[in-house]
Amino acid sequence: MNMLFDFYEPLLTDKQRTFLMQYFIEDFTLGEIAAEVGISRQAVYEHIKRAETVLENYEAKLGLLSRHSALRNAMDELETQIATMPQDGTHTSKLMQIAESLRQAEQARNK
Repeated sequence: MNMLFDFYEPLLTDKQRTFLMQYFIEDFTLGEIAAEVGISRQAVYEHIKRAETVLENYEAKLGLLSRHSALRNAMDELETQIATMPQDGTHTSKLMQIAESLRQAEQARNK
């Protein structure tokens, strides 16, 4: 859920963002959130469950998290394969530069 939140946080309402952040990131209990907002624990729980469903629906439609994971796995595999190649210097260094460029592009997109 934390990874989904990282990817889709800007698409959430302020209330959804606040409740999810307090519950998953700041580790507040339902009771603590309820007391702070002035609603019942059950209402907080329902807001959080609805927000989780929204995040899962975004991922089902957009697939950003799965794309990110696949890209990271491919970059890791590329770097592993490069490490096993003969170290003649020309091809391996160029491939490592490409792998690093891909990693930086993916990190920049997530900011």
